[in-house]
Amino acid sequence: MPDNSFDVVSQIEMPEVSNAIDQARKEIITRYDLKNSKSTIELNEKDKKLVLQSADEFKLNAVIEILNQKLVKRNVPIRNLTYGTITPAAGSTVKQEITLISGLTTEKAKEIVKAIKDSKLKVQASINGDLVRVAGKDRDTLQQAIALMRGSDFEIDLQFINFRTN
Repeated sequence: MPDNSFDVVSQIEMPEVSNAIDQARKEIITRYDLKNSKSTIELNEKDKKLVLQSADEFKLNAVIEILNQKLVKRNVPIRNLTYGTITPAAGSTVKQEITLISGLTTEKAKEIVKAIKDSKLKVQASINGDLVRVAGKDRDTLQQAIALMRGSDFEIDLQFINFRTN
């Protein structure tokens, strides 16, 4: 019976996102190249979406760059951002929607479980909602599983939490 386990998750801390947005807004106000550009960043926490708006595509890209810098400083994984298309908005401005991916989708979870099974490590991986629990007899094997997942590209940021040993 496996004694040791850990969970594989992909989480975004919403308070950190909120703080990063506040910092980005302050910088946008003070940046000379963005003066009078009607640049805004709005957060919809319930839907986990950001809406960025600016005068033109060039300025919108500058706003995205500022936001990404602030997110990275606050340890928010920018790999978990999905960028929508840039669309025209009211008042001759452009906007872009960014979706925050928090939690593993069923497809990603299956992909992680398959990678673990294909590695022939002596661990069991099971999907529990939006996380993958990995259990094994010894710590070294679990460490190898973590190293395997860090070395693989699942196109999202993974965190390893709840490391339990008995």
